Amino acid sequence: MSKMQEFESVWDALENTPAEAKNMKIRSRMMLDLKRHIKESGLTQEAAARLFGVTQPRISDLMRGKINRFSIDSLASMAADAGLRIDIRILSVA
Repeated sequence: MSKMQEFESVWDALENTPAEAKNMKIRSRMMLDLKRHIKESGLTQEAAARLFGVTQPRISDLMRGKINRFSIDSLASMAADAGLRIDIRILSVA
């Protein structure tokens, strides 16, 4: 019987490289935070689109988790347009 490989996250299992997995982790976190902001603010998709400087279909993609349609840059721009702050830390793993 072979031992099953264990992964820290689903992205580690799905992506080809650690860098690609990290990029997906960052994008998914940003998307979840933007989605939470929309919900907690009680915004409609149309209102969120105006606030984030994008179209309503773009917000629909965000709300439905279509991660491949978003880059870190586009998510950062949406957050900035909405007046949100992004906090980034780079930590040593050693």
